[in-house]
Amino acid sequence: MPLNKSEFLRGLGIEHPIVQAPMSGGATTPELVAAACNAGVLGSFGAGYLTGDQIASDIRRIRSLTDKPFNVNLFAGGYASETRVDAAPMLAVLAEAHEALGLPAPTLPPWPPNTFNEQLEAVLEAQPAVFSFTFGIPDADAMARIKARGILTVGTATTAEEGRGLQESGVTAIAAQGAEAGGHRGTFAGAFETSMFPTMELVQGLLKVVSVPVIASGGLMDGRDIANFLARGADAAQLGSAFLPCPEAGTSESYKRAMLAARTDTTVITRAFSGRPARGLANAFTARFTGSEEIILPFPLQNALTRPMRNAAAKLGESGFQSLFCGQGVARARALPVAELVNRLVSEMNSTRIASA
Repeated sequence: MPLNKSEFLRGLGIEHPIVQAPMSGGATTPELVAAACNAGVLGSFGAGYLTGDQIASDIRRIRSLTDKPFNVNLFAGGYASETRVDAAPMLAVLAEAHEALGLPAPTLPPWPPNTFNEQLEAVLEAQPAVFSFTFGIPDADAMARIKARGILTVGTATTAEEGRGLQESGVTAIAAQGAEAGGHRGTFAGAFETSMFPTMELVQGLLKVVSVPVIASGGLMDGRDIANFLARGADAAQLGSAFLPCPEAGTSESYKRAMLAARTDTTVITRAFSGRPARGLANAFTARFTGSEEIILPFPLQNALTRPMRNAAAKLGESGFQSLFCGQGVARARALPVAELVNRLVSEMNSTRIASA
């Protein structure tokens, strides 16, 4: 039995103390999630941008590919209230990108509604083994309904304070999102700038104030990283960027090439693509906002506004205009099928334990 294997994962029949991170926006395809589950880890489906019908359809697809338990993830907050904004400066910048990509001039879309309640209904109906969330905490009624369905819950914390709030809400486990993590910051109880704790520091801080399992997440790329965190008290390890170059992932080929070409950590925290702080590879679009982030619109309006640019760039292979979200361990990314990657992770994890015994 693996060292420090999480009790909640063992209860689900998960073979290894590893979680394939939920990444919304199309990266975690049903094929990726199912392949992760079939390889013995907890596969996770990022559904933050999907409608209830899309969630239901994709969950059916996952279940057609695996009979193993899996996780579905939603955004439980973070949506700015609709307000009047001066979009002219942002539209001017985006017009340059649209011209470079051969797109019509950008127009301001309607303010996207918060669809969490609709999405949650789809999750409750589908009843996955695990429901995880970020950007906040569902209200007490929602948490009670989730628990009544027998669904385990995992909340995202970037500080010890957030971890305490999650434990009080009744979560099964906490994903500790360290500063090294790729993608959106999950911070919800303060400014993200004051919540950028290294993953190891965050994990150890959470272990002092909560009694539920803590899942280390942020910058982990190989089995040695996993073993290191398990040996220091984490109950499991969550990896996201490590799975992005897999052929089963929904990341574009240019996205994968950009990650695999990275020889050092060239990631930055930017609001350029979505309006919410997120870590990804620096590129032409992130550089355009150096010193002028004040013109970026709030989340999720900025996300809706830049979507045509990002989609077109992915189709054209133009990585300079894509949101290349990934963590600080990007230089160690490997292009392997999911099953082979998991086998490699487990072998490295076990070898590290044997070597350090």
